[in-house]
Amino acid sequence: ASNLCLNCHQGRESTVSVNTAITRAGVGDDEVTDQLTFRNVHYFAAGASLFGSEAQGAYQYEGKEYLGRNLHVPGAFETCKNCHNVHTLKPQITQCVMCHAGVTEFEQIRMTSGDFDGDAAEEGVAGEIETYKEKLLVVIQAYATNTTQVSIAYDAGRYPYWFIDANANGVADPDEADRYVAWTPNLLRAAYNYQYASKDPGAFVHNPKYILQTLYDSLESVGGAEAVAGLTRP
Repeated sequence: ASNLCLNCHQGRESTVSVNTAITRAGVGDDEVTDQLTFRNVHYFAAGASLFGSEAQGAYQYEGKEYLGRNLHVPGAFETCKNCHNVHTLKPQITQCVMCHAGVTEFEQIRMTSGDFDGDAAEEGVAGEIETYKEKLLVVIQAYATNTTQVSIAYDAGRYPYWFIDANANGVADPDEADRYVAWTPNLLRAAYNYQYASKDPGAFVHNPKYILQTLYDSLESVGGAEAVAGLTRP
């Protein structure tokens, strides 16, 4: 049954396809080129998330190590059908509370120790990922403005997701419909990982450490050491 799920939920892009596009463009990491366009993984790439570095669904930076398949309770909760009802597709919180006492929402589940975002808050790992994403969007926008001289904005509900932010207010306003075109390899990698984490809303369950690793490395790539100060890479 899980193989049927993976057939669609594997995503349409990966580290390999992003690297292929960058190699073809033939420019330096921080050089703007019209030979690059945004690579969209598509939505709900849960299968790729589950297998982590084995699938390379998110962008994996050269020289970094990434978590592979997320074997959460081997033999019990490691496949799609172990967690999702095969008819309704809905996951069952009642299965989680056997170990995660007091949890009423999936977002409250921790599954791993460590305060990765450095806010000292007792929160589910979904909150840790959300903080990383918030920081990454800020850094992406600063990088775009300072490096490409073309401001960028993101709209999760509107294709092609990344737009030219004509008024530089940090928001993709309804009248800002021009797709972003001033891509550099570094900007593309980071934007791809931001989109990846955004389009798998269950990433905090499917493979939270893998997602945090890719977001951390994206922050570091476009923002330098300052961007990851106070954060911990899993």
